[in-house]
Amino acid sequence: MPRDPRLTGETAYAQGDVTVPPEPTEPPGPFGSPRLSVPPADPASGNPVAGPGATPEAGSGPGPAPAYGASAELPPWLWGAPPARTVGPGFGQVPPPRPAGQDSPPTPTAGPGGSDVGQDPPARSGVPASRQGAPDGPGRPAYPPAPPASAGPTLPPGPSAPAGPSRPQVPPVRNAGAGQPQALPARPVGPGVPQETAAGTGGAPHAASPAPAAAPPGRPPVRGPERPTVSHLGDRAPTYAAEPGALPAADPAALDDLTPDTVLEGARYGTYTLRAASVRGDSARYRGEARRDCLLTARFGSGDDALVLVVLAGGDRAAPGAGEAAAELCHTVAAAVGRSRERLADDIRAGRREALRSGLQRLTDRGYGRLRARAAELGLPEDARTAGLRGLLLPLDPRCPHRVCFGAGPGGVFRLRAGEWQDLEPGTGSPPAPGAAPTAPDPEPGTGTGTGGFRFRASVARPGDTLLLCSGGLAEPMREEALLPSEFAARWSQGEPPGLAAFLADTQLRLKGYAADRTAAAVWEA
Repeated sequence: MPRDPRLTGETAYAQGDVTVPPEPTEPPGPFGSPRLSVPPADPASGNPVAGPGATPEAGSGPGPAPAYGASAELPPWLWGAPPARTVGPGFGQVPPPRPAGQDSPPTPTAGPGGSDVGQDPPARSGVPASRQGAPDGPGRPAYPPAPPASAGPTLPPGPSAPAGPSRPQVPPVRNAGAGQPQALPARPVGPGVPQETAAGTGGAPHAASPAPAAAPPGRPPVRGPERPTVSHLGDRAPTYAAEPGALPAADPAALDDLTPDTVLEGARYGTYTLRAASVRGDSARYRGEARRDCLLTARFGSGDDALVLVVLAGGDRAAPGAGEAAAELCHTVAAAVGRSRERLADDIRAGRREALRSGLQRLTDRGYGRLRARAAELGLPEDARTAGLRGLLLPLDPRCPHRVCFGAGPGGVFRLRAGEWQDLEPGTGSPPAPGAAPTAPDPEPGTGTGTGGFRFRASVARPGDTLLLCSGGLAEPMREEALLPSEFAARWSQGEPPGLAAFLADTQLRLKGYAADRTAAAVWEA
């Protein structure tokens, strides 16, 4: 196995022994490594002369190395090329380098000493004369011939780039003192300053960020519309916080029964705009209880014969399963209305109020009958599983101005006309407080209130009217507190109907002592 040529002594190759010159003993360089130098060149051939002790034989030892220039410094072990591959077992003949323009390699001829080493190739163009003085040995790298220079058309010089504005000189930063660094001067921004390029990325230049424009003197800054906020009315703040607190407990086997904290709905058809919302009360949010009110909006049919149904129900806080009872009642009534949609739409368009009252009362009684049957299955009293119900039917025909309201139990229907609230369900709940929504003076012709707790109202809409249906949690403060209807009248009497977010904020106007769930549906007439 050959030894490291950097070690002193003799190394045995395939044929003959070659003595490796020892390393020169020169003082180390400036960085602690031995100083490297180029051996003197041969005056006849221009090739470097091997160091003392090197006696290469033709065809078997290392050949002279090409001159790399006076500026190159090579280590002592690279003065000569690696040992030549000779003819012998496992070697074979090494052909000489292929001359330029010859497709097949030339026939090798016997060199001196009987070794099959190629003769000197002809002179090559493009190679310095100093590199052509010695033959290319087997260990010498072959230099490919340079391609002949083709005389192509000479292109005229392009226009020179215009000289741009010079970059402003930034004064040097000097330390103001120990521990007091001085800030760099701000880079000027303007048309005369060239654009910068991201450092280290070579990307496209980007303009410097302009300074924010200051507001003109004497003019207040422009602000966007204020966001709806949940506030309270009255001198005393409510006991509970305005935002949700704890979430209600969930059953892994009944995840479909989960009730969200808030439900928001809206629509616009013809001349009216609908907004509806159902919000969990402050008390239920604080205690981690589910919302007991239910809101359902649906459209049955298409075209002018279609009907929009809004039905809401509020469960009793003291009754077990009040939320389930309210949801069951809403779905039962809505399904019955959908099945009778064609007849109901025809009666509303023709103004058959008595037919509407009797038909809607049957649908309502059927819904309450299912609640009583379910209570009996659970072993509860008949009145233990109940909820207050309010429904509203709106035709899609723009030529029909009739609005039909019905329901039973706690809740209310109010109308805002000419800036004044009217209670369309006289005798419901507590007597109105001073300044609260008064009872409508006289029922309109052909309308009335059913017996046995059933409520019915069919009215003719006028431009600018606002009709409000609400559960018991909102109907009580509307009848008992003057601040709430007055605030609603101030917000809803002018301009366009509120958006969904604004209507939700209006629904959550709080009063101390009223912390139940709130569900409301309002219709604005254009």
